[in-house]
Amino acid sequence: MKTQLLIAILLSLAAGRMDAAAAEPQVPAPRTTAVASSSANADRQAMPVVEQEESSLSRSALEIARPFGLPITNSMVVSWVVALGLIAFARGATRNMKQVPDGAQNFLEWLVGGLYGFLEGLIGRHLVARTFWFFATIFIFILTANWVGLIPGVGTIGWGHHSAAGFKVDQPLLRGANADLNLTLAMALVFFACWIVWSLQELGLRGFLRELFAPKGETAGLMKVLMVVVFFASGCLEIISILFRPVSLSFRLYGNVFAGENMLDTMATLVPGLSWLLPVPFYFLELLVGVIQALVFMLLTAVFTLLMCPPEEAPVTARD
Repeated sequence: MKTQLLIAILLSLAAGRMDAAAAEPQVPAPRTTAVASSSANADRQAMPVVEQEESSLSRSALEIARPFGLPITNSMVVSWVVALGLIAFARGATRNMKQVPDGAQNFLEWLVGGLYGFLEGLIGRHLVARTFWFFATIFIFILTANWVGLIPGVGTIGWGHHSAAGFKVDQPLLRGANADLNLTLAMALVFFACWIVWSLQELGLRGFLRELFAPKGETAGLMKVLMVVVFFASGCLEIISILFRPVSLSFRLYGNVFAGENMLDTMATLVPGLSWLLPVPFYFLELLVGVIQALVFMLLTAVFTLLMCPPEEAPVTARD
């Protein structure tokens, strides 16, 4: 288990991206007469100045450093902290294994054993033995990353400006890992690659294609020809659905985490005098959402695997 948690670092490394900001050309203002200029100045003085402040969070992670040309974003830092923390916890909990576990070892065995039993009942004993390392890692990593993003200071410490409502953080030093679409997309693409490998290992190339395009059931004559055409068209639609699965997985997780961040930010700035109180009930809601989103991501990936790799049927023994 502690070895498989290293995949979290690989996922976070895939979350970096190069953002190039293009400067807009400055168009020179047309010359006007002195009368028009003075009239415009009078109009500008008469109009009230309204400052519109950006109340919503940035949809993309912010770059905070670029060592050796590698962009480092605030979400990447949090993902690295989560990955290193999980690896350190797993190594510490399994350093001195005991027959009767206690403390960290007891909690880790309870967590891993509970996930294994749950997935075994869902996808079968044979398939869970091959895929459990991924599903357990992805669940623990997403859950921990979601909860770490709720720690006070994440998203509220950084660079900003003073406003009428107080100090506004424009560039937070840290931000929730799953609030970056690059990380969620990286995890979805890693699952897609694993799904292809597991399917080929279980079915082979011929069985993989048969599962997609071959007609199901026993037919004959003209009906068999019709079923071949129908299932071939259904297989083409299934391929499109498979290709869109990484997109749906990544946007579902990113959208829920990003929406939760915006809700907490809105509650914190809604009433300046109560910024310490209003977000508290929503923090408890986000704790629940963090568990649900980690569970949904794990369950969807497990079900997608089960649809392509059905569990082996147990042999039926004749009764005496």
